[in-house]
Amino acid sequence: MKVYLFSLICLIIFLLTACNKKHKAELVLKDEQIDQLKAQIDNLQNTNEGLLDRMTDLSIVNKTGAESIKKSLESINQQYNYIEDLTEKIQLKDSINLALVTNLKRSLTDIHDEDVQVEVRGGVVYISISDKMLFRSGSSRLGPEAQKVLGKIARVINDHDEIDILVEGHTDNIPIANECNLDNWDLSVKRATSVIRSLQNDFYVAPKRLTAGGRSEYMPKANNEFAVGREQNRRTEIIITPRIDQYFKLLEPPEILN
Repeated sequence: MKVYLFSLICLIIFLLTACNKKHKAELVLKDEQIDQLKAQIDNLQNTNEGLLDRMTDLSIVNKTGAESIKKSLESINQQYNYIEDLTEKIQLKDSINLALVTNLKRSLTDIHDEDVQVEVRGGVVYISISDKMLFRSGSSRLGPEAQKVLGKIARVINDHDEIDILVEGHTDNIPIANECNLDNWDLSVKRATSVIRSLQNDFYVAPKRLTAGGRSEYMPKANNEFAVGREQNRRTEIIITPRIDQYFKLLEPPEILN
């Protein structure tokens, strides 16, 4: 009987010990699972914070990019408006040149084409007058026919206040030296000055619009080796130009946004 009771007690102790070990093992496993879950939660939280930070960065980048694109579009629009305005002004200048050429040619219909030529070169109107229409040979004094020609030109010039006038004297390459002129430079400048003085005093062209210059023999139209060429080179050119300040203002680019 005693032996039976002892065996029963030992069995109960064994079962309790086994249950306790099993329970401890289950608790350890549960603790491990809890730790794993905590680690996963921490990882998810870190990932979520990283995503939020990236979303904030992307928002800033998108905002900055949008502002940059907006400024670029505004800059392009400014440049487009400038080009459009420049084109309109160039077209206006071309229209003025066309009107000048038409009016000058109409005014000079009774003048021989070989003595007075009107053309547009490089966007500028040139009136080329042979020396025999204006001056005696080797002289800077205007002849009787000069008043007729210059008067017709002055009437057209006075109708256009927005233009300036440059008068250039040209000679051939035959040296000249007399009591009135030291050389071809001297002759070309004095001839230009004579034309300027006549436009101002006789035909009331505003002097602030006038400029005189001499080119001597160094801007020939034809070959100076032949008499025909030398005759073409002896000329006075009246060059009708836009106002210099207006011209540079026309070329000013717009202020580009940074």
